[in-house]
Amino acid sequence: MTKTESYPEGHFVGLWMGIGIAAFSGLGVPLSIATGNFGLIGIGPALGVALGLAVGQSIENTYRKAGKIRPPSGEEKRRRTRLAISGAIVATLGVLVFLLMVLT
Repeated sequence: MTKTESYPEGHFVGLWMGIGIAAFSGLGVPLSIATGNFGLIGIGPALGVALGLAVGQSIENTYRKAGKIRPPSGEEKRRRTRLAISGAIVATLGVLVFLLMVLT
């Protein structure tokens, strides 16, 4: 008896966006040093998000056609909400600490 796995909607998109960001984050620093334009530091994560989104959506569409994508459960929705709120709090604290360091 084999159990068919199902994945919540958005699983592969989020997974591959994380992989893309991790893989391409280091690309912007050498590129900005080589060109002398430090505005290019952010190009790596942006490229990682774009490629991760494309790959993740492609995989998710394949799994959706096979019937292995389901709507997220109530617990998964609550977990995503808690993580999003936690991320926003951490980002806000990071900005505040940065501003305190720069202004003092």
